[in-house]
Amino acid sequence: MTEQYQTLRTNVSMLGELLGKTIKQAQGQEVLDKVEQIRKLSKSSRSGNEQDRALLIETLHALTDEELLPVARAFNHFLNLANVAEQFHTISKQGAPQGALSALKHTLSELKVQLDNGKLNLNEVADAVANLKMDLVLTAHPTEVTRRTIISKHVELSECLEALELHELDEHHKDYLYNRIEQLISQAWHTNDIRDKRPTPLDEAKWGFAVIENSLWHAVPLFIRQFHRYSNEILELNLPQDFSPVSFTSWMGGDRDGNPFVTAQITQTVLDHGRWMALDLYYRDLDKLSAELSMHCASDELKEQVGSHNEPYRYLLKILKAQVSETIAALEHKIKQEPSKKQDKITHVSQLKAPLELIYRSLTQVNMGVIANGLLLDVLRRLNCFGINLCKLDIRQDSARHTEVFSELTGYLGLGKYADWSEQDKQAFLLAELNSRRPLLPKHWRPSSNVQEVLDTFEVIANQDAQALGIYIISMAQNASDVLAVELLLQESGCKFKMPVAPLFETLDDLNRSAEVMTQLFAQSWYRQHINRKQFVMIGYSDSAKDAGMMAAGWAQYSAMEKLVELCDKQDIELNLFHGRGGTIGRGGAPAAQALRSQPPGSLKNGLRVTEQGEMIRFKFGLPKVAAQSLAIYSSAIIESNLLPPPQPEVSWKEVMALITEASCAHYRSIVREDPQFVPYFRMATPEVELAKLPLGSRPAKRNPQGGVESLRAIPWIFAWSQNRLMLPAWLGALQGLQAAVDRYGEQTLKHMSTQWPFFRTRLEMLEMVFCKADSWLSEHYEQGLVDDELKPLGQKLRNELEQVRDLVQRLAPDSTLLSAQPWIKESIALRNPYTDPLNVLQVELLNRARTGHSADIDNALMITMTGIAAGMRNTG
Repeated sequence: MTEQYQTLRTNVSMLGELLGKTIKQAQGQEVLDKVEQIRKLSKSSRSGNEQDRALLIETLHALTDEELLPVARAFNHFLNLANVAEQFHTISKQGAPQGALSALKHTLSELKVQLDNGKLNLNEVADAVANLKMDLVLTAHPTEVTRRTIISKHVELSECLEALELHELDEHHKDYLYNRIEQLISQAWHTNDIRDKRPTPLDEAKWGFAVIENSLWHAVPLFIRQFHRYSNEILELNLPQDFSPVSFTSWMGGDRDGNPFVTAQITQTVLDHGRWMALDLYYRDLDKLSAELSMHCASDELKEQVGSHNEPYRYLLKILKAQVSETIAALEHKIKQEPSKKQDKITHVSQLKAPLELIYRSLTQVNMGVIANGLLLDVLRRLNCFGINLCKLDIRQDSARHTEVFSELTGYLGLGKYADWSEQDKQAFLLAELNSRRPLLPKHWRPSSNVQEVLDTFEVIANQDAQALGIYIISMAQNASDVLAVELLLQESGCKFKMPVAPLFETLDDLNRSAEVMTQLFAQSWYRQHINRKQFVMIGYSDSAKDAGMMAAGWAQYSAMEKLVELCDKQDIELNLFHGRGGTIGRGGAPAAQALRSQPPGSLKNGLRVTEQGEMIRFKFGLPKVAAQSLAIYSSAIIESNLLPPPQPEVSWKEVMALITEASCAHYRSIVREDPQFVPYFRMATPEVELAKLPLGSRPAKRNPQGGVESLRAIPWIFAWSQNRLMLPAWLGALQGLQAAVDRYGEQTLKHMSTQWPFFRTRLEMLEMVFCKADSWLSEHYEQGLVDDELKPLGQKLRNELEQVRDLVQRLAPDSTLLSAQPWIKESIALRNPYTDPLNVLQVELLNRARTGHSADIDNALMITMTGIAAGMRNTG
């Protein structure tokens, strides 16, 4: 075992011992002994001891109702502590010996080699770095199962682990830190694990804002400082001081697709909260600057503005602080819906930026550049990144809701029902109205509440400053008319700025038709003129995978992006692809660097826009150094992809992928859609029904409460299968697809594709990761305990497929070893498995008890097993 992993295990062991001490104090020695017995049996079971596995199952199923909850909580807490240790390890001296931004350093060093070899020139590199753009979109998708109050304790635990890394600590300081860790673990143990109620959309937005306040606010200046340093030291490139490669957007409070709780009023409230919090953070920064900038020397430009003052910087900052303070007060009254005499003064970022830039220029001119490049420069970089709204807000709505608006309207006008019109007639109507100068909406029209809500949303959009909003996303976009409908609603609302509109292509058919739909749009002269050569298109990963299986969806996504890049290049249109990835493999998730390097050449030349979801926000951005590391990984992959792009796939490789897609999709759909036993098996063998009890997020689990699996959202679909460890959505169909390719083209062809084509290698590595998390014995245990006898053959068939595809992928892997290229991930999974297994076995017993009777304690313990398994899997939906 390497020293790198030994340090991680030491921290996990230390946290586990202190948790044991807490359990003993809170529950007594007997409960601790029971937990220890289960832990040892689980470890032995994992090492292959069948006798201890049987004893583990017997012990867990024999627990009394009183023992269920403390045992479930013990393993849940241990897994959360293991995740704390692992997250810290990625930025520790052992885990990241080159520092948290080592990925960026490595990439720039590689570029330096290419420059020295003459394979790149400095202008190319300078352009790629200067034009780097990352827009990371924090979504409200309900996959974060850990409460905010627990997360805050975990953050402080990480800080304690970092302090313990210091070798110069005296015994007194060490004792203090160990005591503090014990206190935090005890605080978490005595706190309710599960929220009392579902978060509202406003709660979700506040959680997103808290991530920015506690982590990203500090991470962004750190990341940009290091970027400047490495660019200068390695490439001898001096970046401009206003270099700002990263921005943040949110869906929290703006994503109304299938969420009736996100209303126009909620959207406005979230926008007000965002600006209030941003200004509060800037006020704190201005206060610190005021304390620091006590100097009297100033430039003539500054003196001309502030007059003769002994402390000109403080004088200017005092004026600025007063304006910010009054705006904060005005927003507080607005949020509380109280009357106020305070004025909303700071409404544009330039109102803060201009005076601070004046101060920066003055300090530089009077030879105080070292001061200018301290906190002041950090604040300016925050303004470039976060603006005065903290993050932009995207608006998302289902295309059917826009169709409903126009159907009611055309019915009222006596024109028939818009929804029944042909696509050609819809486009003709919409374009005629877009070219018309008269208003379309009648003054005395009284639409239904659903339609009025859509119109109210557009009114909220029209009343914002453009800098507060991101883009408008149309879910389930299928036709050009879906985009034109939104453009017309924006026009009718009186929106004075051009809000970018992005169709979201998210089923297999829609992805395959995406280039055709965009071609139709670009053929319209009104549309081409309106977009001014800039187009956003969102690629849906989760719903396409749910529709067709991971292998078929992956190729459809790649092909769609490839065609869209080619189309926009021909049309001289700047294409911004927006990637709707989830955290899990079944929803398009993969390690960031891999995912970006496996995209079609040219797809990142205009920057990256990607969703960050649920618990992945915490894992990637929950700590400042972790967040800076994540930004470095993203930026490195983008620069590398643009300067050292992956090869264009050979024609023969595309033929192989077409065969894999056809065979894998056909099998996936034959099981999920056509096998009459599948839905009953799914509902019995997983906690899908019981997931509704878990107060994850504000959005309902189903688009249609009366619908079946087809109406189930991609997140609970994935969540349920990850709970019983079959992980079915992430691999179903892969066997049939890969085997068909092997039979026709041979294993050597696939191995060659794997070594030469990052897209195909990433597909296989994603499967390898799934196989390390999947467990046939556990999914069989769910089946034995929960499924009717007549449905069990289906489960056996699925497990046989899992073993066969695992063997096939392993044969195709380098050295025939799963995750050989990612030993860290393999080690991470192995570390948590012995603590996740007892929760899985316990969940089967709890599901049995919950389905045959009902008790609040049983429900609570069941929800805790769900959160614990989610922590053990490190992703949920």
